[in-house]
Amino acid sequence: MTDTFRAILVSKTDDGQKVEFVRLTEADLMEGNVTIDVAHSSVNYKDGLAITGKGPIIRRWPLIPGIDLAGTVRTSSHPQWKPGDKVVLGGWGVGEGHYGGFSEVARVNGDWLVPLPAGFSTADAMAVGVAGYTAMLCVMALEEQGVQPAQGEVLVTGAAGGVGSTAVAILSKLGFTVVAATGRPEEEAFLKGLGAASIIDRKELQGPVKPLAKARWAGVVDTVGSVMLANAISQVLPEGTVAATGLAGGMDLPTTVAPFILRGVKLVGVNSVTTPQPRRIACWQRIARDLDRSKLEALTTHVKLDDVPRVAADIVAGKTRGRVVVDVRG
Repeated sequence: MTDTFRAILVSKTDDGQKVEFVRLTEADLMEGNVTIDVAHSSVNYKDGLAITGKGPIIRRWPLIPGIDLAGTVRTSSHPQWKPGDKVVLGGWGVGEGHYGGFSEVARVNGDWLVPLPAGFSTADAMAVGVAGYTAMLCVMALEEQGVQPAQGEVLVTGAAGGVGSTAVAILSKLGFTVVAATGRPEEEAFLKGLGAASIIDRKELQGPVKPLAKARWAGVVDTVGSVMLANAISQVLPEGTVAATGLAGGMDLPTTVAPFILRGVKLVGVNSVTTPQPRRIACWQRIARDLDRSKLEALTTHVKLDDVPRVAADIVAGKTRGRVVVDVRG
């Protein structure tokens, strides 16, 4: 009998899509030169959109969602990897156009993989996941533009989400004064526990956008986009930097050139999907150094594969906080 494994499969239907748990074999997997026994994945905002159908994330049908995974190499014809290696994957269209992490076995391109960081379990790596990795890329972007703790407060929007909460934890450990913007005031204790110095209601960033508002932020990590990002840009101090990496509030950006030409504000886009491997590895090294493990644990919830459809609906509805790790084999 051929070995089978369990996966979540999303298929197109006449009136939308259906999500089901299926049993597959390796012959059902897509092309790739490394096959992985997946131990853990995580539920990200993109996964929520894919599973609920609330956003056009899925680019081929049917699809196994899950934009990140961590596990052990089963077989490999890639020169960098051998059976038994512990690996992490996030991005590269996995869970969007290529079968993803909500499966006990995955086959992928070995160029997409990075080694599991020393001292990390696969569960730890997925507590970081694409969201935490993206958060660190945002912090690196601010640093590379010269943003330093002494220059003033750093704003994090969507602060209770996966990217935002990890950014709060990293920035606070690095000595920044972090202001967390959230629409959930009940998360104040959670966010202050991660290191936020203060909390503001996201409504303060959702009003009409002024070309230039009172300058306040030395830097911004934005996970929301649209009006909130535009308002944040208008409030950045001269020569400050905004790292933009999300669109939970929309893809539009109703701003003007004023902050850029009158204050020298820099807007840096952070793409975590196709980041080259050397920068990925450098990013994971920074995560291992600059993300407090106790804070990582505090912002993480653990669920089983069976729970993923429910969690996907919750994350799109803004009902989750921090990171949600999936024990794929549990």
